[in-house]
Amino acid sequence: MPKQPPSSPLLRFLYENSLLLVGFALVLATMVGQTLTGWHDYNGELEQMQLAPLTLGQYLGSGHFLEATFENWESEFLQMGVYVVLTIWLRQRGSSESKKLYEDEEIDQEPDPTKPDAPGPVKRGGWQLALYRRSLSLAFFLLFFGSVWLHARGGAEVYNIEQQHQGKPTVTLLEYMGTSRFWFESFQNWQSEFLSIVAIVGLSIFLRQHGSPQSKPVDASHDETGD
Repeated sequence: MPKQPPSSPLLRFLYENSLLLVGFALVLATMVGQTLTGWHDYNGELEQMQLAPLTLGQYLGSGHFLEATFENWESEFLQMGVYVVLTIWLRQRGSSESKKLYEDEEIDQEPDPTKPDAPGPVKRGGWQLALYRRSLSLAFFLLFFGSVWLHARGGAEVYNIEQQHQGKPTVTLLEYMGTSRFWFESFQNWQSEFLSIVAIVGLSIFLRQHGSPQSKPVDASHDETGD
């Protein structure tokens, strides 16, 4: 039997958007924690190099903050973009994260421009529809490449400060992107995100979480594939 929506408009808004709202709250809380601890940690490094400490405002625009933030963001966006694309064609028997093995899926049907509530690009068709039908993966990959650039920009700034302190030559942004340090920072994050894909796909074959759409029903067989 369907649940009745809350009578209060505010409560209804909070209930209907609670997943995103809580997600944003967690991002904000952890970002504050990262910023404050990173600020104190970096000022300790600057002190060791006999450089002036940064104010909190200065730290938010520093390479250390950019590097620490976007080297993690890039891996998250890469994971989601790759996962969205891989699940178009690849299957995993028994996983709730996979499409069904041999059955047609609603998400593979051609979009219907006659549906009354169809999004605007679907109704207009042409290049707008072609772009819209791939917009989720495109958005993730654009965010990924933007994060890579900001990671490299912040990392190059920190790297050059260290180089100057040691009396060594500085590098350009592109030169920094050719260093083993940049790629080590990237690969160590990328592999952990790909591991999380393996974990959710594999564990959802045998394990259950009652009430979660990421899980199969608790009484579903291990061989049942899809949600």
